[in-house]
Amino acid sequence: MIVVIGLGRFGRALSAELQLLSHEVLGIDSDERLVQSAAGELTYVVQADATDEAALRQLGVADVQHAIVAIGESVQASILATATLSDLGIADIWAKAQSAQHANILERVGATHVVFPERDMGQRVAHRVTGRMLEYIQIDEGFALIETGVPERFSGRALVDSGIRQEFDVNVVGVKPHGGRFCHTTADTRLGPNDVLLVAGEVRDVERFAAES
Repeated sequence: MIVVIGLGRFGRALSAELQLLSHEVLGIDSDERLVQSAAGELTYVVQADATDEAALRQLGVADVQHAIVAIGESVQASILATATLSDLGIADIWAKAQSAQHANILERVGATHVVFPERDMGQRVAHRVTGRMLEYIQIDEGFALIETGVPERFSGRALVDSGIRQEFDVNVVGVKPHGGRFCHTTADTRLGPNDVLLVAGEVRDVERFAAES
């Protein structure tokens, strides 16, 4: 069972995806309107105050291993809910942050992972708008994984002979042939004109490679 606290757009989308991945989800929110709205989508939905330790214990939250604080509007409620989960001894607490200061406080009160959905999505869209990327995911500070096409001058060449790594300092880690599915690359993988590549490297380097496609 995974507990999701906060059933706004982010919390509901997250809960629905977790259910698609065959996880049982308990959704909790203090807003009766949001609880009723989510009742048709989620298996378990409860109206409760997530800052009330006794209420969470009664719901069996102390027995779960994973919890997510998806509260978006109230920083105070987000922090208090995270602290309450920590007091219950939850080992894995994910929390949504609105700012670096908010993230710092969440970590101090017990969050083991902090996410910035709006910021991360903004970064992804910015890179896709300004470049020739099909997808952009920042893995770490300054390091990214992208989806992009095959630059014309590398079409028909095997990776080992392409010189991509030497020229751009990136690694082509996967390829999706036209009409096919993604698979791992090898030195002998031959790049087709309509293939989609998964490329990993420093942000400046993957940007430079994508600009060639």
